[in-house]
Amino acid sequence: MTDVTFTNTRFDPDLIEFHSIAQQMAKSVGYTADMSVDKQLAQLLRLRVAQMNACSYCLILHTKAAHDQGIHADKVAHLASWDQSTMFTDAEQAALAYCESLTIYDPKGFVPRHNAMTAHFSATEIAEVAAIVINMNLWTRLKLAQGATPALEG
Repeated sequence: MTDVTFTNTRFDPDLIEFHSIAQQMAKSVGYTADMSVDKQLAQLLRLRVAQMNACSYCLILHTKAAHDQGIHADKVAHLASWDQSTMFTDAEQAALAYCESLTIYDPKGFVPRHNAMTAHFSATEIAEVAAIVINMNLWTRLKLAQGATPALEG
């Protein structure tokens, strides 16, 4: 069996304690955090941000985490085209649309997508979804900036 290892090809974020700052936020909304929002939905959101930002580190980590959360492999594979699918619930679709508006900064689409969330989620859950997406955008950009480059070992 092979494992993936990562090499920083640009800079070490620990030079300025960036990892510790990001890890602090991850304690509250990262993939091991205990939140009220559905764990599988949270993982789909993390993976969607990783896809949108083409972060190899996050794609590998969160694909594995999605499988560990029990998300069907076909749903994971189909996530990039969620808006053309019946595999995703109305609530998941609303959250994924909101996720995309936060990730690509869509000021015209953001407000209607936020409002659509209120039909499916409590105020706390909406705040958690926003925090999950914001946290993932921080991590994907950090890993991209540091040049986290994957290689197969073994």
